[in-house]
Amino acid sequence: MPTIDEQLDILMSGTEYGDPQIKEAMRQELRERLIESERTGRPLRVYCGYDPRTADLHLGHTITMRKLRQFQDLGHDVTFLIGTFTSLIGDPSDKDKVRTQLTREQVEENARTYAEQAFKILDRERTRIRHNDEWLSTLDFADIIRLASNFTVQQFLVRENFKKRLDAGEPIYLHELFYGLMQGYDAVAQEADVQVGGQDQLFNILIAGRKLQEAMGQRPQVAIIMGESLPGTDGEIKMSKSLGNHIPIMAEPWDMYGKIMSIPDKALLIYHKLILGWSPNQLQQLEEGLKTNRLHPNQEKMRLAREIVTIFHGAEAAQAAQKRWDEVFRSHGGLPEDMPEAYLETDERVLDILRRLSMVASGGEAKRLMEQNGIRLNEQPVTDPSAVVRLDMLPAVLQVGKRKFVRLKTR
Repeated sequence: MPTIDEQLDILMSGTEYGDPQIKEAMRQELRERLIESERTGRPLRVYCGYDPRTADLHLGHTITMRKLRQFQDLGHDVTFLIGTFTSLIGDPSDKDKVRTQLTREQVEENARTYAEQAFKILDRERTRIRHNDEWLSTLDFADIIRLASNFTVQQFLVRENFKKRLDAGEPIYLHELFYGLMQGYDAVAQEADVQVGGQDQLFNILIAGRKLQEAMGQRPQVAIIMGESLPGTDGEIKMSKSLGNHIPIMAEPWDMYGKIMSIPDKALLIYHKLILGWSPNQLQQLEEGLKTNRLHPNQEKMRLAREIVTIFHGAEAAQAAQKRWDEVFRSHGGLPEDMPEAYLETDERVLDILRRLSMVASGGEAKRLMEQNGIRLNEQPVTDPSAVVRLDMLPAVLQVGKRKFVRLKTR
């Protein structure tokens, strides 16, 4: 077992609080907890929450999941908390406008596979899965008033996203203020020692969670705030499904490989740092190799794609994904040999085929792709939303973007 100082170095690595004094305070509080844990034999209660606003966790979520895994590997009690109640509101922390409210049915459907996705990083046997509707749904109005009395409106309105909306005359709805309150109560309900989160959770964890725990007679949790966010496939903006720049961790191996290959060269270093966990020395060598042309960006990106696909799908799937990539982008034929097949029973609109085979999320997405020449039938762009694939045209290859193919056939 590493020493206390070695554990601290591991657990505090990658954290950032925007204030060195806060960081040092959290380090000292964590040291005290680790010493007590070693003396008493009681593992620390550690958790991170994930709101199922969508059905997919993506590579950006794995940054906090890997921090949970570090606690887990040091013997602590880790909870993967699914925000089945908080997601009904949606976290306003990094949003410049009000979120659409989901229904309970939408949330439950989105959350259905979250645990299985989490086990791509976390140890299945040592992970506690909980849902925060266990305790939040049981609170009555009097409970909410008592909890809310611990905060002022000013504490919420000075937050950057709310301040921007206030200055711009954009509405801030009362229910949005409840999100921090609800997440703070998550810490109380679990009697948490440590909560892990990203920069957008700084207020919810460091202020709301700790303040409510103190008010309820508990020792305030240690905030582990991860410093950097993973940029999306655009290489610029934080990875987000709502922006369409995300890489789902349950994406098919070929699709994941292709999305990683699409990231700009400038994002190579941060992907190696945050997803592969490379050391500063390794990152320096990669940076120098790219600057001096000793390393080729495309080759390094291919290696990165192989390693990431291996993490989530295994070495065999990574090899198959690279083979398919080579077939499409490096061979003369331009089409993968192992594309899936689908059967048509009658003439069918291209839009309907794409939705039926889940090659697009919606008809709207298909129409946007058509406008961008992103949908092809036998390598010819399909730009008419009413276009039909007739049985006498089969077999035919339908393609979406650069990475999705299907061979259409008759029985």
